[in-house]
Amino acid sequence: MKTKEVKVESTTVKNQLIPKVLIGKNGTRHEITKVLFCAHSTDNEFEGLRYAVSFSGAETYLYLIDSRWYVQVV
Repeated sequence: MKTKEVKVESTTVKNQLIPKVLIGKNGTRHEITKVLFCAHSTDNEFEGLRYAVSFSGAETYLYLIDSRWYVQVV
């Protein structure tokens, strides 16, 4: 699995961090239209939290590891 570090604007709702906007390397902003789920790995498949999100008509995974955000690269 390949990932790329990105900037994410987020908000906190009921003590849960919710990603709202993904900001690309060139400053392009992509509004996250839906957070499908958020989970910890039960089998050490990944570190931190994994969010399944929808933006710009696509679905992908965002990872939050040690206060840094990463997006899955396909």
